[in-house]
Amino acid sequence: MIEVERLTKRFGSTLAVDDLSFTVEPGTVTGFLGPNGAGKSTTLRAILNLVRPDSGRTSVLGRPYAELDHPLRRVGAVLETVDAHSGRSGRNHVRVLALAAGLPRSRVDEVLELVDLTEAARRRAGGYSLGMRQRLGLAAGLLGDPEVLVLDEPANGLDPQGIRWLRDLLRSLAGEGRTVLISSHVLAEVAQTVDDVVIIHRGKLVRQAAMAEVLAMAAGSTLVRSPDSDRLASLLAAEDVRALGDGRLAVSAPPERVGEIAAANGIVLHELTVERATLEEVFLELTGAEAAE
Repeated sequence: MIEVERLTKRFGSTLAVDDLSFTVEPGTVTGFLGPNGAGKSTTLRAILNLVRPDSGRTSVLGRPYAELDHPLRRVGAVLETVDAHSGRSGRNHVRVLALAAGLPRSRVDEVLELVDLTEAARRRAGGYSLGMRQRLGLAAGLLGDPEVLVLDEPANGLDPQGIRWLRDLLRSLAGEGRTVLISSHVLAEVAQTVDDVVIIHRGKLVRQAAMAEVLAMAAGSTLVRSPDSDRLASLLAAEDVRALGDGRLAVSAPPERVGEIAAANGIVLHELTVERATLEEVFLELTGAEAAE
């Protein structure tokens, strides 16, 4: 579990994080979302004791990160694209990290296989693509077989196949009971991966909710078209109904309800669909509404 309680951090005159509170539950993948500059990286660094907050507190597994026994074995973190020595192989990079953390060398090959870098492990890291460097960073984060993973923009540089691989890996890790927190500035990028979302803007919490709740926010009106639209509109008078012309109506009721009423009254329908906003439109609406307050 990760807990953030009333976290505030300033850099000079800039308020990076403003009285922020949220909880990340074990056994879930939680998306930490916000526009660039929203305070995500500062919050993640505060969780990992890399930034000292002005007020508030953070804890991992019930304790401040600095007080954990063997923190590298309990918390895996990737906060930026790995900056491995360009002349060192990917395998040697991970081996050095394992040695420094007092971890067995056997774990090196295990994590390289886990992130699908076994074939490229002997190549110099300087020749790795951005996506491969992301995988190398994730291998380093997984070295200690941690209970908690904190990942900043882990899909950056991955192609569609790589994003699917990452999604499957994170879901598998959460399925083992681990706590996974991933940051992103693109809601649609994490929509199929995360169970919950924490959305922030200008350092403040906008919304913490299940991903299913956010998806429901994208559902709009039911669109229906019928040659008998006037009669259908009268039957739906208890709902919010707007005539769009050419026999088309926008109805606040779900499509199942509209179809049942039409069928019960012998009304022919030529179209019955749900108008949906995109996830990015929902994201912009949430962060834009907060900014306007």
